[in-house]
Amino acid sequence: MITEKVNKGNEVKQQAHYLTDIERQFIDHEVSLVPHKSAAVIEALKIVQHQRGWISDDSVNAIAAYLQMSPAEVDSVATFYNLIFRKPVGRHVILVCDSISCYVMKYGDIYKALQEKLHIHFGETTSDQCFTLLPNACLGCCDHAPALMIDNDLYKDITVAMLDRILKQYT
Repeated sequence: MITEKVNKGNEVKQQAHYLTDIERQFIDHEVSLVPHKSAAVIEALKIVQHQRGWISDDSVNAIAAYLQMSPAEVDSVATFYNLIFRKPVGRHVILVCDSISCYVMKYGDIYKALQEKLHIHFGETTSDQCFTLLPNACLGCCDHAPALMIDNDLYKDITVAMLDRILKQYT
């Protein structure tokens, strides 16, 4: 546990920032691969997110303390990358590519069908906490548009008719 003193008026409080042993072990490995501790910040964020599902303010503070950075520096990295989640997400994250290629190939039909099937819009999570639906600027498969990704699984040449079969794999 790493603690820091926080002054609140006349009162001094101890604030705890925790990283688990496994998080510290994986972060230490990443730190060993770079010339400066702070250069491992992206990997540290990914490690903590993998363990916890998202990056809370407490997680930002813990990573900052461990890597000897300010929380603002860690937060600026976390908010820059769209695959670092700064609020809770469902067990499965659906990224719908909305690049120009996918747009031209009717990604809107896919998005509309997902909205209807899941009863959510971009940025929302289903009531059972199973899925979070997010837009993504590019999934890197423009020649197979439209595309979407669920967790680490990429689906190309998507049609509305394929969605039930795809979603069923994650429920």
